Amino acid sequence: MNASIFLKIFFVLPLILFVDYLLMAFIGCTTCLFGLGEDFYCGTFCLAGKIILALSAIFFGYLIYPDMKLIFKSKRNGASA
Repeated sequence: MNASIFLKIFFVLPLILFVDYLLMAFIGCTTCLFGLGEDFYCGTFCLAGKIILALSAIFFGYLIYPDMKLIFKSKRNGASA
């Protein structure tokens, strides 16, 4: 297998998830500082978390797509004489 795909799975994916975690913690702390209540955390905050996680999944899929394309690419046979 390609070393690039392992690097992306074991280094880039955890890094993306960690950045998501930090972003959600920052948003949560900021909204708590401004005094938003329980309704915000049960609705808008949860929706924002789902959107951020979906965007991260799409970004990771975009990063890994060329490697997966090479792995699943069918090998063509040479022309017969």
